[in-house]
Amino acid sequence: MERKYIFVTGGVVSGLGKGVSAASLGLLLKQRGLKVAAQKLDPYLNVDPGTMSPYQHGEVYVTEDGAETDLDLGHYERFIDEDLNRMSNLTSGRVYWNILTRERRGEYLGKTVQIIPHVTDEIKSYIRALGDFTKADVVITEIGGTIGDIESQPFLEAVRQLRSEVGIQNSMFIHVVLVPYLSCSGEYKTKPAQHSVHELQGMGIMPDCVIARSDRLLEDSLLDKLAHFCNVERRAVIANENVSPLYEIPMLLHDRGFDDYVVSRLGLEAGPCDLTGWSEAVRLMKGPKRGRVTIAICGKYVKLHDAYISINEALFHAAGHNSYELDLRFVDCEQIEEEGPEKLLGDVDGILVPGGFGSRGIEGMVAAARYARETGIPYFGICLGMQIAVIEAARDLAGLEKANSREFDEEGSECVIDLMDGQRNVVSKGGTMRLGSYPCRIEQGTMLHEIYGCDLIQERHRHRYEVSPIFRGRLEAAGIVFSGSSPDGKLVEAMEIPSSRFFVAVQFHPEFKSRPNKVHPLFDAFVRAAGMGK
Repeated sequence: MERKYIFVTGGVVSGLGKGVSAASLGLLLKQRGLKVAAQKLDPYLNVDPGTMSPYQHGEVYVTEDGAETDLDLGHYERFIDEDLNRMSNLTSGRVYWNILTRERRGEYLGKTVQIIPHVTDEIKSYIRALGDFTKADVVITEIGGTIGDIESQPFLEAVRQLRSEVGIQNSMFIHVVLVPYLSCSGEYKTKPAQHSVHELQGMGIMPDCVIARSDRLLEDSLLDKLAHFCNVERRAVIANENVSPLYEIPMLLHDRGFDDYVVSRLGLEAGPCDLTGWSEAVRLMKGPKRGRVTIAICGKYVKLHDAYISINEALFHAAGHNSYELDLRFVDCEQIEEEGPEKLLGDVDGILVPGGFGSRGIEGMVAAARYARETGIPYFGICLGMQIAVIEAARDLAGLEKANSREFDEEGSECVIDLMDGQRNVVSKGGTMRLGSYPCRIEQGTMLHEIYGCDLIQERHRHRYEVSPIFRGRLEAAGIVFSGSSPDGKLVEAMEIPSSRFFVAVQFHPEFKSRPNKVHPLFDAFVRAAGMGK
């Protein structure tokens, strides 16, 4: 069977859920026995989102091989349950970087370097390379941005060319559009979607399928109208209204014949779609609850919930698995500094301190960690959240009153969190941290070992600073247990305080490996511990 290529574009407005639509299709095709690879093309000029503020683009999602990528790749992995890689996210910045590097080396000597063919060829090579590397039957490529954006045009031209190269029988375009509701007239309007499709057609791309996004289920007459004016088959116009949880979307799309149409249109050799396990996970999320757990996420970027989207989803997975209703409370760590933890955290069942960079709000995080330790509220620290827990315990338990991180106190004498030798002279900010999957050896007899049930794990990292070996002995003497470390014992990967019901902090990012039907054990244990206090 020849490899198939599916391109997902978006129109009318941004933030429509193209990524969830692409991820849902990937899940449906995988459950029909096909090998699926997913990819996001982002038109911005950053080489990757690694140096962006979370307020700019939400969470930075890290792959197994250490690529810093768009948050939509998190949707792909959570839905399709396939590890993505460096070829799964391509930006305009990376495209131009690669081309200009080759130009400076003289590889284009004598030629004028142009958008066509050099930029478009580079984009096409990435799409093909992903399929070759993964040996996928189907490559699903989402083009970021909205139709009409100037910066997206080279990507659209590239996929238009690729379709002519692989053949119409081996490629298809899916266009996701908004059908807005006008309260003043009390009706849904298809005109913006029609204009979006017409603009796409003006670029030489004829969509094979239109996904109509809306607040509520659209009437058949509106879908008929879209089919007529957008020049697509009626069965290729798929209604996709807002649902909760979003993990119900693949089941909704399957019931409306989405994957059947794609399989038929591309001539795929596929079996029936088995959504048994997925449906069970959704049933647990929507089913009767035995109570509510309130988890406070004490972070630096809480004004944009997408900054912690993988953590939010991992907590949601765990709450559903344990039949709890989840109440997520986003608490600004600067507000904790001003008002104190008692006022903001006194009624929560669990405290989670996530990752972040910079000194803003750090003392609020330290106060949250101390409050959790002293009151017995379950505490879960992730990345910076582990470093915060170490700093707090060093100050209050080990007598290191000036304990801090070198990141926040460059001249400090008691930096229990410090740069390792390999990071001291690093100047470049992009892609220079400890990134991707690393092994962690777990100490037997610890809470971490009980949670994982094994001696060695692999988890993903994104950080630069580490627990200083200089202070490690003094910290252990104060009662801190370093329950996880690198196999050579040099780097601390996890810490816990054994006298607490749940006080576990890890240097890695377990949220990246949680799936709705495969709950991550750390989040599962944290939510269970939070529920025990009810």
